[in-house]
Amino acid sequence: MSSARPEGGPRQRLFFALWPEAAVRTRLDQAGAALLGKRVKRVPAENLHLTLAFAGAVTATVRQCLQAAAADIRCPAFELSIGHIGHWSRPRIYWAGPVHTPPPLWSLAGMLQTALGDCGLQTETRPYQPHITLARKIQRAPDIQHIAPIDWSIRHFSLVESVTGPRAASYQLLGSWELEG
Repeated sequence: MSSARPEGGPRQRLFFALWPEAAVRTRLDQAGAALLGKRVKRVPAENLHLTLAFAGAVTATVRQCLQAAAADIRCPAFELSIGHIGHWSRPRIYWAGPVHTPPPLWSLAGMLQTALGDCGLQTETRPYQPHITLARKIQRAPDIQHIAPIDWSIRHFSLVESVTGPRAASYQLLGSWELEG
């Protein structure tokens, strides 16, 4: 029996994300706790993020392509106000997102989707929905649609590896790129 892996060796599960600084992450975690209490298992505070583009399981060659593409992205820094709350019943996800999505966020997500395609990956066909997952496996969420705004200055984006462990996923930042301005 061979231990060789097909198509280029080991793979990493990668995605591009906006990674909040500690103060924003704490406020998001507190909002989730206030809304959901202890009746559900929330996403750990250290894992809270806003996904921009999901690459999936990729080889080292594709990772290098993604990093090179990220370095070429030019997008202005922007302000994001998280204040909308939602629940998707099919994946059973409770999330927070922007009340209004600023144009630079749409642009950044679009450029990263293009980068995925340029690196040979299949791109997402569903419309982009910026959100931060607060809890998973939620059967029924509270009927609250808004929270006090959590302001977040977006100055960089990151490439992140997701490692699935026995209890939950952990995330490792592999690189970050500054936005302009």
